[in-house]
Amino acid sequence: MMRTDRNYVIQINRLSGLFFKTQSLLMIMVLSAFNICAQSTVQSVSLFDGKTLTGWKTVDPSHEKLWSVSDSTIKSGDGVNKIPDNTYLHTIKEYGDFEFRCLFKLSGDPKTGMINSGIQYRSVLEGGKILGYQADIGSGYWGDIYDEHRRGKLVGGDLRTLSHLLKEDGWNSYIIRCKGNRHELYINGVKTSDYTEKDSKMPQKGVIAVQIHAGGVAQVEFRDLTISEL
Repeated sequence: MMRTDRNYVIQINRLSGLFFKTQSLLMIMVLSAFNICAQSTVQSVSLFDGKTLTGWKTVDPSHEKLWSVSDSTIKSGDGVNKIPDNTYLHTIKEYGDFEFRCLFKLSGDPKTGMINSGIQYRSVLEGGKILGYQADIGSGYWGDIYDEHRRGKLVGGDLRTLSHLLKEDGWNSYIIRCKGNRHELYINGVKTSDYTEKDSKMPQKGVIAVQIHAGGVAQVEFRDLTISEL
């Protein structure tokens, strides 16, 4: 009788354990489904139609000729002549919390001068200049967050992992994620910068812009530019 009762208790415990495991699994499935539904409401939108610069304009109107479109790619610089001025091509629309993605390629001979580019975000136009955050591109600046025409370099990029994956004169990917006062940069899927803005006076919204820096004989190319508003 004692042995039978003990077996009964063991079976009850097993069934109870199975019940709680099943209940936990169901809870995980429900939460996962909820997360998928929540994520599906965030839609990625293309910022570039692959044919024209519709939706974009230059900070300096006289620089329009410095930007072009070919092969579904936005380009500046011809790789033959030196870049005469810093030039920026910006979106007409402004963005606050977002995740921006693109492919980019920067090429040029550093012996001819500075070979550098960047992606402006949460930037504003004032007095013929663009002011704001920049995700930096170029040797010595990869993955930095720079505050253009305001405070200068905010944080240096962490290249410990990126250095093994970066194609310095080839195609790479950039992700810029901004939510609230937190800024995250990723190149080729590797986080390079994680910055928290402590100055509440800094704009929380602005344009996206692509740039090429004055200096050397260079060319920059951008393609597959998309944004998801968070």
